[in-house]
Amino acid sequence: MTVDKPHRRPGLGRSALWNVAGQAVPLGAAVLAIPLLLHGLGTERFGILTLAWVVIGYFSLFDLGIGRALTKIVAEEIARGRTSALPQLIRTALLLMGLLGLAATLAMVLLTPWLVHSALNIPHELQDEVLRAFYLLAASVPIVIITSGFRGILEGYNRFDLTNLIRLPMGVFTFLGPLGILPYSHNLVAVIAVLVVGRIAGAAAHAWLCVRVLPGLRHAVPPDWGMIGPLLRLGGWMTVTNVVSPFMVSLDRFLITAILSVAVVAYYTTPYEVVTKLLVLPVALAGVFFPAFSASYVRDPSATSILFERAAKAVLFSLLPVVLLLIAFAGDLLRIWLGSPFATRSSVVMQWLAIGVLMNGLGTVPFTFLQALGRPDLTGKLQILELPVYWVGVTWLIRHQGIDGAAMAWCARVGIDAIILFGLTGIKFKESRSSLYRLAAPVLFGMALLVPTMFLKALVAKTAYVLGALSLLITVGWFRFLASDERAIVARWVRTIRQGRWKSVLA
Repeated sequence: MTVDKPHRRPGLGRSALWNVAGQAVPLGAAVLAIPLLLHGLGTERFGILTLAWVVIGYFSLFDLGIGRALTKIVAEEIARGRTSALPQLIRTALLLMGLLGLAATLAMVLLTPWLVHSALNIPHELQDEVLRAFYLLAASVPIVIITSGFRGILEGYNRFDLTNLIRLPMGVFTFLGPLGILPYSHNLVAVIAVLVVGRIAGAAAHAWLCVRVLPGLRHAVPPDWGMIGPLLRLGGWMTVTNVVSPFMVSLDRFLITAILSVAVVAYYTTPYEVVTKLLVLPVALAGVFFPAFSASYVRDPSATSILFERAAKAVLFSLLPVVLLLIAFAGDLLRIWLGSPFATRSSVVMQWLAIGVLMNGLGTVPFTFLQALGRPDLTGKLQILELPVYWVGVTWLIRHQGIDGAAMAWCARVGIDAIILFGLTGIKFKESRSSLYRLAAPVLFGMALLVPTMFLKALVAKTAYVLGALSLLITVGWFRFLASDERAIVARWVRTIRQGRWKSVLA
Protein backbone atom coordinates (compact mmCIF):
# COMPACT_ATOMS: atom_id res chain seq x y z
CA MET A 1 0.00 0.00 0.00
CA THR A 2 1.28 3.48 -0.89
CA VAL A 3 1.06 6.03 1.89
CA ASP A 4 1.06 9.75 1.15
CA LYS A 5 3.67 12.01 2.60
CA PRO A 6 2.84 13.33 6.07
CA HIS A 7 2.17 16.90 4.96
CA ARG A 8 -0.64 15.91 2.63
CA ARG A 9 -3.93 16.10 4.53
CA PRO A 10 -7.09 14.79 2.84
CA GLY A 11 -10.15 17.06 2.94
CA LEU A 12 -12.72 16.87 5.72
CA GLY A 13 -15.42 15.56 3.39
CA ARG A 14 -13.31 12.65 2.20
CA SER A 15 -12.17 11.90 5.74
CA ALA A 16 -15.78 11.90 6.90
CA LEU A 17 -16.76 9.47 4.14
CA TRP A 18 -13.98 7.11 5.13
CA ASN A 19 -15.01 7.36 8.77
CA VAL A 20 -18.65 6.70 7.96
CA ALA A 21 -17.74 3.69 5.80
CA GLY A 22 -15.44 2.29 8.48
CA GLN A 23 -18.21 2.37 11.04
CA ALA A 24 -21.28 1.77 8.89
CA VAL A 25 -20.13 -1.38 7.07
CA PRO A 26 -19.74 -3.32 10.36
CA LEU A 27 -23.36 -2.38 11.07
CA GLY A 28 -24.38 -4.49 8.08
CA ALA A 29 -22.34 -7.36 9.49
CA ALA A 30 -24.09 -6.91 12.84
CA VAL A 31 -27.54 -7.03 11.26
CA LEU A 32 -26.66 -10.31 9.55
CA ALA A 33 -24.74 -11.91 12.40
CA ILE A 34 -26.82 -11.05 15.49
CA PRO A 35 -29.81 -13.32 14.69
CA LEU A 36 -27.44 -16.19 13.90
CA LEU A 37 -25.37 -15.59 17.05
CA LEU A 38 -28.55 -15.36 19.12
CA HIS A 39 -29.78 -18.67 17.70
CA GLY A 40 -26.41 -20.41 17.89
CA LEU A 41 -25.31 -19.28 21.35
CA GLY A 42 -28.73 -19.10 22.98
CA THR A 43 -30.22 -16.12 24.78
CA GLU A 44 -28.05 -16.40 27.90
CA ARG A 45 -24.67 -16.87 26.19
CA PHE A 46 -25.50 -14.15 23.66
CA GLY A 47 -26.43 -11.80 26.50
CA ILE A 48 -23.09 -12.53 28.14
CA LEU A 49 -21.27 -11.92 24.84
CA THR A 50 -22.86 -8.47 24.61
CA LEU A 51 -21.75 -7.78 28.18
CA ALA A 52 -18.23 -8.91 27.24
CA TRP A 53 -18.21 -6.34 24.43
CA VAL A 54 -19.22 -3.71 27.00
CA VAL A 55 -16.56 -4.78 29.52
CA ILE A 56 -13.66 -4.75 27.05
CA GLY A 57 -14.79 -1.40 25.73
CA TYR A 58 -14.92 0.06 29.21
CA PHE A 59 -11.53 -1.18 30.38
CA SER A 60 -9.90 -0.06 27.14
CA LEU A 61 -10.49 3.49 28.37
CA PHE A 62 -7.67 3.11 30.89
CA ASP A 63 -5.47 5.03 28.47
CA LEU A 64 -6.29 8.12 30.60
CA GLY A 65 -7.25 10.09 27.51
CA ILE A 66 -3.75 9.91 26.05
CA GLY A 67 -4.94 8.58 22.68
CA ARG A 68 -7.29 11.54 22.30
CA ALA A 69 -4.61 13.92 23.59
CA LEU A 70 -2.21 12.58 20.95
CA THR A 71 -4.69 13.44 18.20
CA LYS A 72 -5.05 17.00 19.48
CA ILE A 73 -1.29 17.57 19.92
CA VAL A 74 -0.37 16.06 16.55
CA ALA A 75 -3.00 18.15 14.74
CA GLU A 76 -1.88 21.36 16.45
CA GLU A 77 1.82 20.74 15.81
CA ILE A 78 1.12 20.09 12.13
CA ALA A 79 -0.92 23.32 11.96
CA ARG A 80 2.05 25.20 13.47
CA GLY A 81 4.52 23.44 11.17
CA ARG A 82 6.41 21.86 14.08
CA THR A 83 6.66 18.09 13.80
CA SER A 84 10.28 17.36 14.71
CA ALA A 85 9.48 16.58 18.35
CA LEU A 86 6.58 14.26 17.57
CA PRO A 87 8.52 10.92 17.49
CA GLN A 88 9.80 11.36 21.04
CA LEU A 89 6.40 12.50 22.30
CA ILE A 90 4.68 9.55 20.63
CA ARG A 91 7.14 6.97 21.97
CA THR A 92 6.69 8.38 25.48
CA ALA A 93 2.91 8.27 25.16
CA LEU A 94 2.84 4.70 23.83
CA LEU A 95 5.10 3.45 26.62
CA LEU A 96 2.86 5.10 29.19
CA MET A 97 -0.22 3.60 27.55
CA GLY A 98 1.33 0.12 27.69
CA LEU A 99 1.89 0.48 31.44
CA LEU A 100 -1.66 1.71 31.91
CA GLY A 101 -2.89 -1.28 29.92
CA LEU A 102 -1.15 -3.68 32.28
CA ALA A 103 -2.78 -1.89 35.22
CA ALA A 104 -6.18 -2.24 33.54
CA THR A 105 -5.58 -5.96 33.01
CA LEU A 106 -4.79 -6.41 36.69
CA ALA A 107 -7.94 -4.49 37.67
CA MET A 108 -10.11 -6.61 35.39
CA VAL A 109 -8.57 -9.85 36.66
CA LEU A 110 -9.32 -8.82 40.24
CA LEU A 111 -12.89 -7.76 39.42
CA THR A 112 -13.82 -10.75 37.27
CA PRO A 113 -14.74 -13.19 40.09
CA TRP A 114 -17.05 -10.60 41.64
CA LEU A 115 -18.65 -9.77 38.29
CA VAL A 116 -19.26 -13.42 37.41
CA HIS A 117 -20.30 -14.82 40.78
CA SER A 118 -22.19 -11.87 42.25
CA ALA A 119 -22.83 -8.79 40.13
CA LEU A 120 -24.15 -10.12 36.82
CA ASN A 121 -26.66 -12.78 37.92
CA ILE A 122 -25.04 -15.36 35.62
CA PRO A 123 -26.50 -18.90 35.81
CA HIS A 124 -24.38 -21.24 37.92
CA GLU A 125 -23.76 -23.70 35.08
CA LEU A 126 -22.17 -20.96 32.95
CA GLN A 127 -20.02 -19.28 35.60
CA ASP A 128 -16.79 -21.26 35.06
CA GLU A 129 -17.00 -20.75 31.30
CA VAL A 130 -17.67 -17.01 31.67
CA LEU A 131 -14.86 -16.67 34.21
CA ARG A 132 -12.28 -18.06 31.77
CA ALA A 133 -13.66 -15.94 28.94
CA PHE A 134 -13.40 -12.74 30.99
CA TYR A 135 -9.81 -13.56 32.01
CA LEU A 136 -8.96 -13.92 28.33
CA LEU A 137 -10.57 -10.55 27.67
CA ALA A 138 -8.44 -9.02 30.41
CA ALA A 139 -5.25 -10.17 28.70
CA SER A 140 -6.20 -8.25 25.55
CA VAL A 141 -6.73 -4.88 27.24
CA PRO A 142 -3.10 -3.58 26.82
CA ILE A 143 -3.31 -4.36 23.10
CA VAL A 144 -6.54 -2.40 22.78
CA ILE A 145 -5.13 0.59 24.69
CA ILE A 146 -1.92 0.82 22.64
CA THR A 147 -3.97 0.50 19.46
CA SER A 148 -5.93 3.60 20.48
CA GLY A 149 -2.62 5.47 20.66
CA PHE A 150 -1.63 4.43 17.14
CA ARG A 151 -5.07 5.41 15.89
CA GLY A 152 -4.77 8.80 17.61
CA ILE A 153 -1.54 9.50 15.70
CA LEU A 154 -3.10 8.71 12.33
CA GLU A 155 -6.18 10.79 13.13
CA GLY A 156 -3.98 13.73 14.10
CA TYR A 157 -2.57 13.53 10.58
CA ASN A 158 -6.15 13.39 9.28
CA ARG A 159 -5.40 9.95 7.79
CA PHE A 160 -8.88 8.57 8.34
CA ASP A 161 -8.51 6.68 5.08
CA LEU A 162 -5.79 4.56 6.68
CA THR A 163 -7.49 4.09 10.06
CA ASN A 164 -10.65 2.94 8.33
CA LEU A 165 -8.84 0.52 6.04
CA ILE A 166 -8.24 -1.30 9.33
CA ARG A 167 -11.43 -0.41 11.20
CA LEU A 168 -13.69 -1.68 8.42
CA PRO A 169 -12.47 -5.30 8.32
CA MET A 170 -11.93 -5.38 12.08
CA GLY A 171 -15.45 -4.13 12.73
CA VAL A 172 -16.87 -6.81 10.45
CA PHE A 173 -14.67 -9.42 12.14
CA THR A 174 -16.11 -8.47 15.56
CA PHE A 175 -19.41 -10.01 14.48
CA LEU A 176 -18.42 -12.54 11.82
CA GLY A 177 -15.48 -13.92 13.82
CA PRO A 178 -17.68 -15.32 16.62
CA LEU A 179 -20.13 -16.52 13.97
CA GLY A 180 -17.37 -18.46 12.21
CA ILE A 181 -16.48 -20.38 15.37
CA LEU A 182 -20.06 -21.59 16.04
CA PRO A 183 -19.85 -24.70 13.81
CA TYR A 184 -16.96 -25.90 15.99
CA SER A 185 -17.84 -24.64 19.47
CA HIS A 186 -20.49 -22.71 21.39
CA ASN A 187 -18.10 -22.15 24.28
CA LEU A 188 -17.60 -18.47 25.10
CA VAL A 189 -13.88 -18.99 25.66
CA ALA A 190 -13.44 -19.98 22.01
CA VAL A 191 -15.59 -17.06 20.86
CA ILE A 192 -13.57 -14.54 22.89
CA ALA A 193 -10.27 -16.10 21.75
CA VAL A 194 -11.21 -15.35 18.13
CA LEU A 195 -11.89 -11.71 19.05
CA VAL A 196 -8.55 -11.40 20.86
CA VAL A 197 -6.64 -12.70 17.83
CA GLY A 198 -8.39 -10.06 15.73
CA ARG A 199 -7.36 -7.30 18.14
CA ILE A 200 -3.70 -8.37 17.92
CA ALA A 201 -3.81 -8.24 14.12
CA GLY A 202 -5.43 -4.79 14.27
CA ALA A 203 -2.72 -3.44 16.58
CA ALA A 204 0.04 -4.66 14.27
CA ALA A 205 -1.59 -3.04 11.25
CA HIS A 206 -1.98 0.30 13.05
CA ALA A 207 1.66 0.27 14.13
CA TRP A 208 2.90 -0.41 10.59
CA LEU A 209 0.85 2.45 9.13
CA CYS A 210 2.06 4.88 11.79
CA VAL A 211 5.66 4.15 10.84
CA ARG A 212 4.82 4.68 7.17
CA VAL A 213 3.15 8.03 7.87
CA LEU A 214 5.79 9.22 10.36
CA PRO A 215 9.11 7.58 9.43
CA GLY A 216 10.81 9.15 12.45
CA LEU A 217 9.17 6.48 14.59
CA ARG A 218 11.63 3.95 13.13
CA HIS A 219 14.47 5.53 15.08
CA ALA A 220 15.20 4.53 18.64
CA VAL A 221 14.31 7.68 20.58
CA PRO A 222 14.46 7.52 24.39
CA PRO A 223 11.24 8.50 26.15
CA ASP A 224 11.05 11.98 27.64
CA TRP A 225 9.54 11.46 31.08
CA GLY A 226 9.03 15.20 31.40
CA MET A 227 6.28 14.93 28.79
CA ILE A 228 4.19 12.61 30.94
CA GLY A 229 2.87 15.45 33.10
CA PRO A 230 1.51 17.53 30.20
CA LEU A 231 0.05 14.42 28.57
CA LEU A 232 -1.74 13.39 31.75
CA ARG A 233 -2.99 16.92 32.42
CA LEU A 234 -4.45 17.16 28.94
CA GLY A 235 -5.87 13.66 29.09
CA GLY A 236 -6.97 13.82 32.73
CA TRP A 237 -10.44 15.29 32.23
CA MET A 238 -10.81 13.32 29.01
CA THR A 239 -10.23 10.27 31.18
CA VAL A 240 -13.01 11.30 33.55
CA THR A 241 -15.33 11.51 30.56
CA ASN A 242 -13.97 8.27 29.07
CA VAL A 243 -14.61 6.42 32.34
CA VAL A 244 -17.92 7.94 33.41
CA SER A 245 -19.56 8.10 29.99
CA PRO A 246 -19.15 4.40 29.03
CA PHE A 247 -20.22 3.49 32.56
CA MET A 248 -23.47 5.38 32.08
CA VAL A 249 -23.85 3.94 28.58
CA SER A 250 -23.58 0.37 29.87
CA LEU A 251 -25.22 0.90 33.29
CA ASP A 252 -28.72 0.20 31.99
CA ARG A 253 -27.76 -3.25 30.69
CA PHE A 254 -26.03 -4.26 33.90
CA LEU A 255 -29.01 -3.04 35.97
CA ILE A 256 -31.45 -4.94 33.73
CA THR A 257 -29.36 -8.07 34.31
CA ALA A 258 -29.22 -7.52 38.07
CA ILE A 259 -32.86 -6.41 38.58
CA LEU A 260 -34.61 -8.56 35.96
CA SER A 261 -32.53 -11.39 34.42
CA VAL A 262 -29.72 -12.15 31.99
CA ALA A 263 -32.29 -13.46 29.51
CA VAL A 264 -34.31 -10.23 29.51
CA VAL A 265 -31.21 -8.16 28.75
CA ALA A 266 -31.14 -9.63 25.24
CA TYR A 267 -34.52 -8.02 24.47
CA TYR A 268 -33.00 -4.65 25.36
CA THR A 269 -29.45 -5.10 24.10
CA THR A 270 -30.42 -6.33 20.64
CA PRO A 271 -32.38 -3.21 19.57
CA TYR A 272 -29.84 -1.11 21.48
CA GLU A 273 -26.91 -2.53 19.54
CA VAL A 274 -28.68 -1.91 16.23
CA VAL A 275 -30.18 1.53 16.90
CA THR A 276 -27.09 2.98 18.53
CA LYS A 277 -25.08 1.88 15.50
CA LEU A 278 -26.67 4.96 13.89
CA LEU A 279 -24.22 6.90 16.01
CA VAL A 280 -21.54 5.78 13.57
CA LEU A 281 -22.31 8.93 11.59
CA PRO A 282 -21.95 11.53 14.38
CA VAL A 283 -19.04 9.59 15.85
CA ALA A 284 -17.40 9.48 12.42
CA LEU A 285 -17.91 13.20 11.95
CA ALA A 286 -16.74 13.95 15.49
CA GLY A 287 -13.57 11.97 14.86
CA VAL A 288 -12.84 14.05 11.77
CA PHE A 289 -13.82 17.38 13.28
CA PHE A 290 -11.86 16.90 16.52
CA PRO A 291 -8.42 17.49 14.93
CA ALA A 292 -10.03 20.00 12.51
CA PHE A 293 -11.41 22.06 15.41
CA SER A 294 -8.01 21.98 17.15
CA ALA A 295 -6.07 23.01 14.04
CA SER A 296 -8.63 25.64 12.99
CA TYR A 297 -8.59 27.27 16.42
CA VAL A 298 -4.81 27.64 16.18
CA ARG A 299 -5.02 29.28 12.74
CA ASP A 300 -8.33 31.22 12.80
CA PRO A 301 -10.77 31.00 15.76
CA SER A 302 -13.59 32.70 13.85
CA ALA A 303 -13.55 29.96 11.18
CA THR A 304 -14.00 27.35 13.90
CA SER A 305 -17.57 28.57 14.52
CA ILE A 306 -18.44 27.88 10.88
CA LEU A 307 -17.04 24.34 11.19
CA PHE A 308 -19.12 23.86 14.33
CA GLU A 309 -22.38 24.86 12.63
CA ARG A 310 -21.73 22.68 9.59
CA ALA A 311 -20.90 19.69 11.74
CA ALA A 312 -24.17 20.04 13.68
CA LYS A 313 -26.23 20.38 10.49
CA ALA A 314 -24.52 17.37 8.95
CA VAL A 315 -25.44 15.25 11.98
CA LEU A 316 -29.03 16.51 12.14
CA PHE A 317 -29.96 16.10 8.49
CA SER A 318 -28.20 12.76 8.14
CA LEU A 319 -29.70 11.13 11.22
CA LEU A 320 -33.23 12.55 11.15
CA PRO A 321 -34.62 10.58 8.14
CA VAL A 322 -33.33 7.25 9.49
CA VAL A 323 -34.61 7.97 13.00
CA LEU A 324 -38.00 8.87 11.57
CA LEU A 325 -38.19 5.54 9.75
CA LEU A 326 -37.08 3.56 12.80
CA ILE A 327 -39.65 5.12 15.11
CA ALA A 328 -42.47 4.62 12.63
CA PHE A 329 -41.65 1.03 11.67
CA ALA A 330 -39.89 -0.31 14.80
CA GLY A 331 -42.37 -3.12 15.40
CA ASP A 332 -42.52 -4.14 11.74
CA LEU A 333 -38.73 -4.23 11.38
CA LEU A 334 -38.23 -6.28 14.53
CA ARG A 335 -40.96 -8.72 13.50
CA ILE A 336 -39.31 -9.32 10.13
CA TRP A 337 -35.80 -9.52 11.57
CA LEU A 338 -36.21 -11.44 14.83
CA GLY A 339 -39.84 -12.58 15.01
CA SER A 340 -42.98 -11.57 16.89
CA PRO A 341 -41.69 -12.20 20.46
CA PHE A 342 -38.89 -9.68 19.97
CA ALA A 343 -41.23 -7.23 18.25
CA THR A 344 -43.69 -7.39 21.14
CA ARG A 345 -41.09 -6.85 23.84
CA SER A 346 -38.63 -4.55 22.08
CA SER A 347 -40.52 -2.19 19.73
CA VAL A 348 -41.11 0.55 22.32
CA VAL A 349 -37.48 0.19 23.40
CA MET A 350 -36.36 0.76 19.83
CA GLN A 351 -38.55 3.87 19.47
CA TRP A 352 -37.21 5.57 22.59
CA LEU A 353 -33.65 4.63 21.75
CA ALA A 354 -34.03 6.07 18.25
CA ILE A 355 -35.10 9.45 19.66
CA GLY A 356 -32.18 9.29 22.06
CA VAL A 357 -29.74 8.53 19.26
CA LEU A 358 -30.72 11.73 17.45
CA MET A 359 -30.19 13.83 20.58
CA ASN A 360 -27.01 11.99 21.48
CA GLY A 361 -25.67 12.45 17.96
CA LEU A 362 -26.28 16.19 18.13
CA GLY A 363 -24.58 16.29 21.52
CA THR A 364 -21.38 14.83 20.08
CA VAL A 365 -20.76 18.10 18.22
CA PRO A 366 -20.45 20.46 21.24
CA PHE A 367 -18.82 17.63 23.21
CA THR A 368 -16.08 17.29 20.57
CA PHE A 369 -15.84 21.05 20.17
CA LEU A 370 -15.19 21.71 23.87
CA GLN A 371 -12.58 18.98 24.11
CA ALA A 372 -10.81 20.11 20.93
CA LEU A 373 -10.53 23.63 22.32
CA GLY A 374 -8.86 22.34 25.48
CA ARG A 375 -11.86 22.28 27.84
CA PRO A 376 -12.39 18.58 28.57
CA ASP A 377 -12.91 19.59 32.20
CA LEU A 378 -16.37 20.88 31.29
CA THR A 379 -17.52 17.59 29.77
CA GLY A 380 -15.98 15.64 32.64
CA LYS A 381 -17.65 17.70 35.37
CA LEU A 382 -21.00 17.51 33.61
CA GLN A 383 -20.92 13.74 33.46
CA ILE A 384 -19.83 13.41 37.08
CA LEU A 385 -22.92 15.41 38.06
CA GLU A 386 -25.14 13.36 35.75
CA LEU A 387 -24.06 9.93 36.98
CA PRO A 388 -25.86 9.70 40.36
CA VAL A 389 -29.03 11.30 38.97
CA TYR A 390 -29.10 8.88 36.04
CA TRP A 391 -28.33 5.88 38.25
CA VAL A 392 -31.30 6.62 40.51
CA GLY A 393 -33.57 7.41 37.55
CA VAL A 394 -32.78 4.36 35.44
CA THR A 395 -33.04 2.03 38.46
CA TRP A 396 -36.48 3.39 39.33
CA LEU A 397 -37.73 3.18 35.76
CA ILE A 398 -36.45 -0.38 35.26
CA ARG A 399 -38.24 -1.49 38.41
CA HIS A 400 -41.50 0.14 37.33
CA GLN A 401 -41.40 0.00 33.50
CA GLY A 402 -38.94 -2.81 32.78
CA ILE A 403 -36.78 -2.50 29.67
CA ASP A 404 -39.06 0.24 28.28
CA GLY A 405 -38.15 2.32 31.33
CA ALA A 406 -34.45 1.75 30.71
CA ALA A 407 -34.84 3.14 27.18
CA MET A 408 -36.80 6.15 28.44
CA ALA A 409 -34.11 6.93 31.02
CA TRP A 410 -31.33 6.67 28.44
CA CYS A 411 -33.23 8.97 26.06
CA ALA A 412 -33.83 11.57 28.79
CA ARG A 413 -30.21 11.54 29.89
CA VAL A 414 -28.67 12.06 26.46
CA GLY A 415 -31.24 14.75 25.61
CA ILE A 416 -30.52 16.80 28.72
CA ASP A 417 -26.80 16.24 28.21
CA ALA A 418 -26.97 17.64 24.65
CA ILE A 419 -28.87 20.75 25.75
CA ILE A 420 -26.33 21.52 28.47
CA LEU A 421 -23.36 20.95 26.14
CA PHE A 422 -24.73 23.39 23.55
CA GLY A 423 -25.27 25.89 26.36
CA LEU A 424 -21.70 25.49 27.63
CA THR A 425 -20.40 26.01 24.10
CA GLY A 426 -22.21 29.33 23.85
CA ILE A 427 -20.95 30.44 27.25
CA LYS A 428 -17.29 29.48 26.79
CA PHE A 429 -16.88 30.29 23.09
CA LYS A 430 -18.70 33.52 22.30
CA GLU A 431 -18.01 33.27 18.57
CA SER A 432 -20.34 30.25 18.43
CA ARG A 433 -23.46 32.04 19.70
CA SER A 434 -24.70 33.15 16.29
CA SER A 435 -24.29 29.57 15.06
CA LEU A 436 -26.27 28.26 18.02
CA TYR A 437 -29.15 30.64 17.29
CA ARG A 438 -29.25 29.47 13.67
CA LEU A 439 -29.20 25.81 14.73
CA ALA A 440 -32.19 26.11 17.10
CA ALA A 441 -34.83 26.29 14.34
CA PRO A 442 -33.82 23.15 12.36
CA VAL A 443 -33.40 21.12 15.56
CA LEU A 444 -36.86 22.05 16.87
CA PHE A 445 -38.36 21.47 13.43
CA GLY A 446 -36.82 17.99 13.26
CA MET A 447 -37.99 17.00 16.73
CA ALA A 448 -41.53 18.16 15.90
CA LEU A 449 -41.58 15.84 12.88
CA LEU A 450 -40.84 12.84 15.11
CA VAL A 451 -43.67 13.27 17.62
CA PRO A 452 -46.59 11.92 15.53
CA THR A 453 -44.69 8.75 14.60
CA MET A 454 -44.92 7.49 18.20
CA PHE A 455 -48.72 7.32 18.00
CA LEU A 456 -49.40 5.95 14.51
CA LYS A 457 -50.29 2.24 14.40
CA ALA A 458 -51.70 1.38 10.97
CA LEU A 459 -49.09 0.60 8.32
CA VAL A 460 -50.81 2.77 5.70
CA ALA A 461 -50.99 5.76 8.05
CA LYS A 462 -47.36 5.37 9.05
CA THR A 463 -46.21 5.10 5.45
CA ALA A 464 -48.19 8.16 4.36
CA TYR A 465 -46.93 10.26 7.25
CA VAL A 466 -43.30 9.25 6.77
CA LEU A 467 -43.37 10.07 3.05
CA GLY A 468 -44.93 13.47 3.75
CA ALA A 469 -42.53 14.23 6.59
CA LEU A 470 -39.48 13.31 4.51
CA SER A 471 -40.68 15.49 1.63
CA LEU A 472 -41.24 18.40 4.00
CA LEU A 473 -37.82 17.85 5.60
CA ILE A 474 -36.02 17.91 2.26
CA THR A 475 -37.86 21.01 1.04
CA VAL A 476 -37.61 23.08 4.22
CA GLY A 477 -34.10 21.88 4.99
CA TRP A 478 -32.79 22.78 1.54
CA PHE A 479 -34.43 26.19 1.12
CA ARG A 480 -34.66 27.39 4.73
CA PHE A 481 -31.94 25.80 6.86
CA LEU A 482 -28.96 25.38 4.51
CA ALA A 483 -26.90 28.41 3.52
CA SER A 484 -26.08 28.94 -0.16
CA ASP A 485 -22.48 27.74 0.22
CA GLU A 486 -23.70 24.64 2.06
CA ARG A 487 -26.18 23.88 -0.73
CA ALA A 488 -23.32 24.22 -3.22
CA ILE A 489 -21.24 21.70 -1.27
CA VAL A 490 -24.11 19.20 -1.14
CA ALA A 491 -24.88 19.66 -4.84
CA ARG A 492 -21.23 19.09 -5.77
CA TRP A 493 -21.11 15.87 -3.74
CA VAL A 494 -24.38 14.63 -5.24
CA ARG A 495 -23.08 15.25 -8.77
CA THR A 496 -19.86 13.43 -7.96
CA ILE A 497 -21.73 10.41 -6.60
CA ARG A 498 -24.27 10.32 -9.45
CA GLN A 499 -21.45 10.36 -11.99
CA GLY A 500 -19.83 7.44 -10.25
CA ARG A 501 -16.56 9.26 -9.60
CA TRP A 502 -15.93 7.43 -6.31
CA LYS A 503 -12.18 7.55 -6.76
CA SER A 504 -12.22 11.36 -6.66
CA VAL A 505 -14.36 11.25 -3.53
CA LEU A 506 -12.20 8.87 -1.55
CA ALA A 507 -8.74 9.62 -2.89
